[in-house]
Amino acid sequence: MDARTAIGALLTVTLRRPPGALVVRPEGELDHDSVGPLREALERAVADPPARLVVDCGGLDFCDSTGLNLLLRANAALQQAGVPLLVAAPGRVMLQILEITGADEVLAVRPTVEDALTDGPAGNAAAPASSDERPAAPPGGGGPSGGTESGGVEPSNSTEPSAASSDSAASPEPGGAERHGEQR
Repeated sequence: MDARTAIGALLTVTLRRPPGALVVRPEGELDHDSVGPLREALERAVADPPARLVVDCGGLDFCDSTGLNLLLRANAALQQAGVPLLVAAPGRVMLQILEITGADEVLAVRPTVEDALTDGPAGNAAAPASSDERPAAPPGGGGPSGGTESGGVEPSNSTEPSAASSDSAASPEPGGAERHGEQR
């Protein structure tokens, strides 16, 4: 199993590669000031899509609209490539954010990472009875604001490292892990 992890003052991001998937686990506070490591991980996933992308939210203590918009933009970009993005293990606060904003109708939400990895085709956690009742993703491939002010993830054909990589530190961990994160 290949694993990468990011270390930062506010947010760490761990990447695992179980067969047929990429699991991205942000831990800490996800906001405008700490979004860099997660943005970088999702940009790389969009540039070289796995068969399935799981964002394990079990380690998030806080998530603001910046983080939510990042997830929505990554979802839209990956949908274009036919790759499911599943949000797994969201805590109570994250579930409230998803429900209040309606993002739970756009993002596929699963109670555990294991459920996200073993489920059939990605669908919404609270999917309506028939597929024609399911709301479409917002126009513009983004979140509620539809803008790009939060530095969302866009599909890319570039193999160049993202600008976010200069703001993060990468260091190999034992067992093939890597950690990326905002440094203060």
